[in-house]
Amino acid sequence: VPIDAAALAQGALAEEWMGIYVEDQKVGYAFTGTASTAEGGRVIQGRSFQRMQLFGQDREIVQAGVAVVDAEGRLQRFDLMLRSEGVQLSARGAVRGSAVDLEIEQAGEVSRLELELEEPPQIGLTLGSFISEASGGDLREGQSFEVPYFSPTSLSQATMHLRVVDTEILPDGNEAFWVERDFEGIITRVLLSRGGETLREEMSAGGLPIWSVRETREQATAMPEDVAPVDFIAMSSVPLVGGLDRPRERRSLTLRATGEGAEHILNEPPIQTVSGDRVTISVPLREELPSLPRAEEDPALAGYLAATTFLAVDHRDIQDQAEKLVGAVDDREEAVQVLVDWVYRYLEKTPVVGVPNALEVLHTGRGDCNEHTALFVALARARGIPARIAAGLVYSDRVSQTGAFYYHAWPEVWFGPEGGWVPVDPTFGQLPADATHVKLVEGDLARQLELMQVMGRIGFERIGDEP
Repeated sequence: VPIDAAALAQGALAEEWMGIYVEDQKVGYAFTGTASTAEGGRVIQGRSFQRMQLFGQDREIVQAGVAVVDAEGRLQRFDLMLRSEGVQLSARGAVRGSAVDLEIEQAGEVSRLELELEEPPQIGLTLGSFISEASGGDLREGQSFEVPYFSPTSLSQATMHLRVVDTEILPDGNEAFWVERDFEGIITRVLLSRGGETLREEMSAGGLPIWSVRETREQATAMPEDVAPVDFIAMSSVPLVGGLDRPRERRSLTLRATGEGAEHILNEPPIQTVSGDRVTISVPLREELPSLPRAEEDPALAGYLAATTFLAVDHRDIQDQAEKLVGAVDDREEAVQVLVDWVYRYLEKTPVVGVPNALEVLHTGRGDCNEHTALFVALARARGIPARIAAGLVYSDRVSQTGAFYYHAWPEVWFGPEGGWVPVDPTFGQLPADATHVKLVEGDLARQLELMQVMGRIGFERIGDEP
């Protein structure tokens, strides 16, 4: 149910404006406004604008939202929106105890969910209000809090740990407090005034030092002119010592992983085997894949055939397209090849910022690895082929001539006990995918947020010269 603005008290709006930077270059700004509600709680408004490059293409991202908390700082309702390059997602919800009634609107469709959480949640907009209420307005070094955190757009949920780690004396002589936020290993540091105002925020996402600082409205909204936006893809690359030629032809590859992020590399033999700091990837030839019926009958694999919020497997448009492509194909390997080829040819290769939705991708016909993967998995499941989403790193010379590893997502298809889960890549038109695909996580967007723990903390050295 949308938030009824008429039910809110018409009190003064307390504003915070922040400039957003990557290293020393300004990439955007954010606004937060807070006012009292008629019931003694707060209404919190927020919006942000960011400008960046992805694979050399300029992108602008706009996010906006409003949330209502009660007098004790408990989240009651929220209404959020994300928009970029014609792609838009809206999420609105109401909290009932520890349950969230959620509506997600994307691709002209509305999905309604009822999520049961362990405790009443908070969202990004309401964290400041939560800290203020939890501390009683009196922050002190050494304090710690736990908050059930929920992202309505990615549907991720986990406990966020908050700790007051340091005190800073401001130029005016007042105290401010550094609060460290830990969400699933993703660390953010926030400098708060004694009154709870945000003065600075620092985080490292994908190896990029991203920070924001309190500014006036005029300062915050002043964007640099005649300066190329930061290319997030290029800056978050993972170098490979030793280089690599013909990456798309590689059937095997052995790497030495370095850095703290190496512990996140999955050990899934026979395709990906981890032994100490060595990672060996060996993918079969297409001719070596077992012959199987297209559709899977094993009930244990039902989860890999099911629809999700962002994989509209049962939608008529997805079903019709899948039937048109492989309805008359009986062999699984042949059907997968048809789907890989079609998705590869159908989608315009362009970076998209947002939450990949298979139905939206089918309608727009554009996207990068996440969109290729979502559409392929939905089409495969629609015709009874077990498929899942993998994500990690892939070697590419798309950004630089020297090449490096970059964030990437791709599907995996079940080829029975004999073949196992085989990586395929409709972004590159590959069955199977080449051996430069280093898998770190398996799952949808909520799981892929774990990649932020790895980027900037991992490196690779090539061992040997496998063909």
